[in-house]
Amino acid sequence: MEQHYWVAWSQIKGVGPSRLKKIWHCFGSMERAWQASGQELGAVDGLGDKLIRLILAGRSPLDPERIYHEHLEKNLQFWTPADPEYPKLLLEIPSPPPLLYYQGQVKLLENQGQIPAIAMVGTRHPSEHGKRWTARISQALAQVGFSIVSGMAQGVDGVAHSACLKTGGRTIAVLGTGIDQIYPASHRNLYNEILAQGLILSEYPAGTRPDRSHFPARNRIIAGLTRATLVMEAPSRSGSLITAHYAMDFNREVYALPNSPEQQAATGCLDLIRRGAGMILGETQLIEELGGLPQLDAASPQLSLSFPEPTVEPTPQPSTDFRQISPELLPLWQAIAPEPTAFDLIVVQSGMGADQVSATLLQWELEGFITQLPGMRYRRL
Repeated sequence: MEQHYWVAWSQIKGVGPSRLKKIWHCFGSMERAWQASGQELGAVDGLGDKLIRLILAGRSPLDPERIYHEHLEKNLQFWTPADPEYPKLLLEIPSPPPLLYYQGQVKLLENQGQIPAIAMVGTRHPSEHGKRWTARISQALAQVGFSIVSGMAQGVDGVAHSACLKTGGRTIAVLGTGIDQIYPASHRNLYNEILAQGLILSEYPAGTRPDRSHFPARNRIIAGLTRATLVMEAPSRSGSLITAHYAMDFNREVYALPNSPEQQAATGCLDLIRRGAGMILGETQLIEELGGLPQLDAASPQLSLSFPEPTVEPTPQPSTDFRQISPELLPLWQAIAPEPTAFDLIVVQSGMGADQVSATLLQWELEGFITQLPGMRYRRL
């Protein structure tokens, strides 16, 4: 039933992915939120009186069950954030797509973050240097088990997908159109190869044609699906830099391929390096560094905002006796993985208020239970 209400909420104008996530967080269920009064909606951060009136007026004539079944006529395959198959890394970002359409070969371990995925992006007009290094890096990463994520655009995107497929690797294309649209048309063969060997994703329903405004928004999904973004070649005004900036905002790693400052196609990469992005100096060096990236804890539960009663799983005892933790704080303890976990994700999984979480984390850090890492991430000791 939750899917019915996610589809219905997606029809309300003025309520985008960021606001929908806040609504979900506040009510724990989109069905419950649909039935909420205007006063109850006022508890959602960022919903002012004007928008609440628009929501109440917009949902009044809508029947969620009818809308859902009409939606299924053209969109059979999609996930919502409440579905266990929804890509786990996307739940960490501020604006996860409320409806994520898919087509191709689904790997649930990949969705759970247990198969590492790396984004490769860049200019639509790469130099021979950019093409050569994109192919080399894509093939090298695919051969050691990384999934390659890109946007199926001309240039670097297409080279990254194709090189990955040639070596028998796994690739994911995130489109700025509906998943049934092939754009650019010259990538028809590539599109079909990805369907057979990888996955095609989009937040736009079937039939959505190319629109310039869709592609910058699409880039947040590319960055959100992956633990690191590689910018292979980009001039200073390249759209691929948007992906890199999203990755930085999401506390993900960013790497850039250097080239001579005389090469206009490299100026965006050089600026990223100046701002602190890692340099791609070769396949071996890059794979070693990517191997050190934090992976999601395979045992951590799928994010659920229905807040069921927590099941206490046995956890390794740290040097400090964590049994001192009071029973009411056990959900918070379980929300912190042995690998770095984002603060926002801890708040959601624990079901506790941000202020209480922050104060408790500080106390636990002083007591030696956990440690804080850059980017407001925490892990158990």
